[in-house]
Amino acid sequence: MEHPRMFDEDDPLLARVREICLALPEAEEGISFGRPWFRTRTAFAVYGGGTKGPEKLFHSQAVLLLPDVDTRLALLEDPRCFVPGYLGPKGWMGIDLTAGGGADWSEVAELVDESYRNTAPRRLVAELDARG
Repeated sequence: MEHPRMFDEDDPLLARVREICLALPEAEEGISFGRPWFRTRTAFAVYGGGTKGPEKLFHSQAVLLLPDVDTRLALLEDPRCFVPGYLGPKGWMGIDLTAGGGADWSEVAELVDESYRNTAPRRLVAELDARG
């Protein structure tokens, strides 16, 4: 069974996330569970996501990432951020790109970079470092 599409192809926030993610070595985009997933050998970013539990919230314009442990602890204190339902128990965090007056794209790029480094093969991280 195919999941329904859960994003708008013309979303300008998705376009910016795409630009950041696909600039990384060998990054690809695919659709899984109705959302854009960015990956090398495994996912490093997902566009859109939600929480589990009684207050189940969906954030259609968010990016899910796998940060370092220290970054995750800081994000847990940020009101723009949330623990995504399926990926959260694996250390992932979500940041709502519309909260707090809009996205800080430098911060988003840093978080995407960190997530990429936490998931990509070493040779791709070395290629990214060689780019400067």
